[in-house]
Amino acid sequence: MDSVNRLGPELILLAMAGILVLGDIAFLVTGERLLQRKRAVLAAAALAGTAGSLVWSGLLVATDTTGEAFSGTMTVDKFTLFFNFLFAGTAAIVILASVDYIKRSRFPAEYYGLVLASAAGLMLLASTIDLIAIFVALELTSISLYILVGFVKDQRSSEAGLKYLLLGAISSAVTLYGMAFLFGLSGSTGLGEIADAVAAADEGERAAYVLAAVFLAAGLGFKMAVVPFQMWVPDVYHGAPTPVTAYLSVGSKAAGFAVALRIFVEALGDGFIASDWANMFAVIAAVSMTLGNVVALAQTNIKRLLAYSSIAQAGNFLIGLAAVAANDPQVMLGTSSVMFFLATYAFTNLGAFIAVIAISNKIESDEIDDYAGMARRSPLLALGLTLCLVSLTGIPPTAGFIAKVYIFNAAVQADLVWLAVVGVLNSVLSVYYYLRVVLNMYTREPLSEEAIPLSPALGFAMATATVGLLVVGIFPFPLIEASEAAAAVFG
Repeated sequence: MDSVNRLGPELILLAMAGILVLGDIAFLVTGERLLQRKRAVLAAAALAGTAGSLVWSGLLVATDTTGEAFSGTMTVDKFTLFFNFLFAGTAAIVILASVDYIKRSRFPAEYYGLVLASAAGLMLLASTIDLIAIFVALELTSISLYILVGFVKDQRSSEAGLKYLLLGAISSAVTLYGMAFLFGLSGSTGLGEIADAVAAADEGERAAYVLAAVFLAAGLGFKMAVVPFQMWVPDVYHGAPTPVTAYLSVGSKAAGFAVALRIFVEALGDGFIASDWANMFAVIAAVSMTLGNVVALAQTNIKRLLAYSSIAQAGNFLIGLAAVAANDPQVMLGTSSVMFFLATYAFTNLGAFIAVIAISNKIESDEIDDYAGMARRSPLLALGLTLCLVSLTGIPPTAGFIAKVYIFNAAVQADLVWLAVVGVLNSVLSVYYYLRVVLNMYTREPLSEEAIPLSPALGFAMATATVGLLVVGIFPFPLIEASEAAAAVFG
């Protein structure tokens, strides 16, 4: 029962996903009024599932319940619980953002069920400490997301779903190949046993361990959306339903970094190859930031702009991961900076996509030029989107400013000053395309005087995201302390 208790937050999400789908089958309704009422009930039930998961995670914190479960395949520690709150909160905001969007779908139960199932998979990715369990959690998440990307079933969504499926299958195979290398070298699938094998390895095994690290970085790089594994991002972000795009940009990316931290810091961080993978991630970080920002300059579609922005932001996250291997004190600083950045990025990017959902649903366009004069048509939406874009740029007093200072400091402390300089220069470069959208909303004449309504669900989700990024920007210390406590697991 102790193992079940530790798995409780994930079990609640999976149970509610099953209840939604089976309940929808059992209680088929006809008529538009009844159908709308059923959709409201399904959304409320999905939100109840995320709330239950958050409460269970809170109880694990309150009772100081930690330790391994299911014969050492997963663990509950502060790192796990940090991501439990992040993923359940992200799923809740995505569900709120989907309420209006899903009104046009005939399969609301399946949609919410897939969101909950993928959220459970994301949590498992942060808690599993065995390669086989990590791969199972990875597939649970991936399969749910493949279906969500192609959920609308129109030409653009179907094309995006197919691309995501094919490239995702390749990345899973590459990840599994890297895991097979580690198993062959260490004789175990447990991360702790692999760490012991790495610490005891001799120079003759260096090339094999480095090759395993390269395969794992390539496979997980797909989830993290970093160069050169970013080719799927623009088309999938553009073609997927916008709430799903928001979910991918935050949930999938955060899970990729959670797994990378588990494997590279816990299993491969205490050995002679740490400097090798740290240098690899430093180069990937610099290239990802530069390519993402440069290509974003030419974008005219808001979703594609945010897609390339996501690639650039992933490069920022990698700065912290590259800084981890510098020395022992740097493990906590590098890891905590990544976790803090991920949490602030969740507020910022979800808020940006929620604004896009509300605006694009009304004007039926994702073109930046069609956002002209949006400050007159919907002042609150324009203000919310502006705050999110300012945070992505890294301008105070938003959370994005604190996050970039934190992660650039980690690079400097790790003697990666050149990487911090590249990050700062790329942040300056990003000002152009982020503020271009803001200027478009505030300085150009609107294409129509018709107001853009904001539903209660979207309004609450938008308010949560924007208030969160401002609060963290002004009072960052509680989140910093939580990030440091979670990172101390690897200390």
